[in-house]
Amino acid sequence: MSVQLLETAEELRASRDPGRRRAAVMTMGALHEGHATLIRAARQNAGEDGEVVVTVFVNPLQFGPAEDLDRYPRTLEADLKLAEQAGADIVFAPSVDEVYPGGEPQVRLSAGPMGERFEGASRPGHFDGVLTVVAKLLHLTQPDAAFYGQKDAQQLALIRRMAADLNFPVDIVAVPTVREPDGLALSTRNRYLSPEERQSALALSRALFAGRDTADAGPEAVLAAARAVLDRADGLVLDYAGLVDPRDFNDAAPDHTGPAVLAVAARVGTTRLIDNIPLEFGARA
Repeated sequence: MSVQLLETAEELRASRDPGRRRAAVMTMGALHEGHATLIRAARQNAGEDGEVVVTVFVNPLQFGPAEDLDRYPRTLEADLKLAEQAGADIVFAPSVDEVYPGGEPQVRLSAGPMGERFEGASRPGHFDGVLTVVAKLLHLTQPDAAFYGQKDAQQLALIRRMAADLNFPVDIVAVPTVREPDGLALSTRNRYLSPEERQSALALSRALFAGRDTADAGPEAVLAAARAVLDRADGLVLDYAGLVDPRDFNDAAPDHTGPAVLAVAARVGTTRLIDNIPLEFGARA
């Protein structure tokens, strides 16, 4: 059965069968293997009798004035093929006017202090735009579970917090980052990189792996190892490198125990890339 393309909220509402489990994957299109992994995870969650909805919407609210909204790739025909092959039943690809029928919304969600650090500090207002559209799409798709990649770790943390704080009746499921064989995290923006820039971008994953390999020595050693790799890297301008508690994205203390996220962001040429790796610190005697 071919994937069904829906473009209006009315069509999407009419498609909902309360008797079937629904899993959702929210994307901005230009789908790649990372998205396919999310869709396959959603397919497994929904089961044979359930359904998987993939949203394709380039959300203008989350782009700053100097960011790449206009050049962000739109590849709907290819997206439909990939979504179908990965197991989607429905692709919801609304227009901007459909999602924001009154123009830019005057009422928006605020990411609060948790959204003002790291990515939020570099991209003011970004997470307000993300949470506003995610809330709208959760209302429209009405899924039992929604799947998000760990590569956008701060976004994932904020969506989880939003769902908990605002009592969204949905399971927020994290899916591990998909990487190229050389370690580079899959990203739609990788297509902007020249061959030389792509080689420079590998310093991000090398820094994360260096930090991971020193985790037994504690949080301070992890951050030092990652920064040592980044300090030696050529061809990139570092935005940040931090080790944080994923519950609130505050810096992890030197005696931190439990889950943590080692996160980096840098500009390579004109392309801004982010990456991270989850870690776990055990209690030390």
